Amino acid sequence: MEIEDLIKPDHVVAQLRATSKKQALQDLAKRAARITGEQERAIFDVLMEREKLGTTGVGNGIAIPHGKLGSLDRLYGLFARLERPIDFDAIDERPVDLIFLLLAPESAGADHLKALARVSRLLRDKSACEKLRGTDDAEALYALLIDTTATRAA
Repeated sequence: MEIEDLIKPDHVVAQLRATSKKQALQDLAKRAARITGEQERAIFDVLMEREKLGTTGVGNGIAIPHGKLGSLDRLYGLFARLERPIDFDAIDERPVDLIFLLLAPESAGADHLKALARVSRLLRDKSACEKLRGTDDAEALYALLIDTTATRAA
């Protein structure tokens, strides 16, 4: 499972404007609805239900909100760099500025876990995160995500 299996260039948001976790998830749900063909409300509800189980703000300014929808046919990812960091109830209590949204079919099972692990591995790389924080261009962000993937594949 590679990052390019999850996102395409138009799945990257370079300057997401949000002032709260809820607003960020609403905006991402709206964008994910366009990408997946699913209902925006269904996506938002799945993301909020997951947040109720425990925050997806994993620390170091990173959040990986995720959920499963029965009607999806494959895994989908959406990456956003926030214009300004926001409170995301992260485990380290630091604000979040990098979000990787992951949506999976109900039947994804191990593939969903592999995708989460892959995204987590990428975003634990401090150098990769510094580069992602250093640009506000969607094409450059996509290239960094994919390039970082290629360099770590070895």
